[in-house]
Amino acid sequence: MFKSKKLYFARVLIFCTFILLFCVNAKITNDEKERISNATDVLTQLLDTPDKSVPKDILDKCECMIVIPSVKKGAFVFGGQYGKGLATCRTSPSGWSAPIFFSLKGGSFGLQIGGQSIDLVLLVMNNKGVNSLLRNKFTLGADASVAAGPVGRVTSAETDAALKSEILAYSRTQGIFAGLSLKGSSLKPDTEANLGLYGKQVSPKEILVSNSIDAPQETMAFIDLLNKRSPKKE
Repeated sequence: MFKSKKLYFARVLIFCTFILLFCVNAKITNDEKERISNATDVLTQLLDTPDKSVPKDILDKCECMIVIPSVKKGAFVFGGQYGKGLATCRTSPSGWSAPIFFSLKGGSFGLQIGGQSIDLVLLVMNNKGVNSLLRNKFTLGADASVAAGPVGRVTSAETDAALKSEILAYSRTQGIFAGLSLKGSSLKPDTEANLGLYGKQVSPKEILVSNSIDAPQETMAFIDLLNKRSPKKE
């Protein structure tokens, strides 16, 4: 009798564990899938218009990239913003690392007339900027210097000046890219979304630097596009 109960509870425990693991690994939502798709679309537009967006020379020098589609802007002069997107670094042996979800909050775009959304692209240009990205949370302009990135064809002097900033920021509104200052905005990993994507808790360092986890299938279009258009630096 005792053995039968023990066997029964053991089977229940195994079943519950299986269900839990299944739920965790299947937790990626349609919103997150859409976020990945939208980030890939923004990246495609950026790479297809180098003369009207991020200069190829600067793109090829960046260490990491964060693409945040459809950032929501406030409807007042000192408005805030909120958005979620993907970050990846050029640290994998094959090129770009598996991505990790990040969220952007706070700060201000300055004068605003009504609520609207824009797409953001942040280029991390050096190791100091990468170290900021690996924190649990960091503030642009405080923990990492940020500047509006140059657009289109630029001189070598303009490129050298841009490379002095740890992060260069770009926005896209109605298909047009422009440099943008994001001082006061904070970035941090989206823990819940990353749990759904990878099926377990992951850290930025584990994904972006250590390369101990492969990119999920849902993100391969995003990573493959970067590897094709801006491959690993020699």
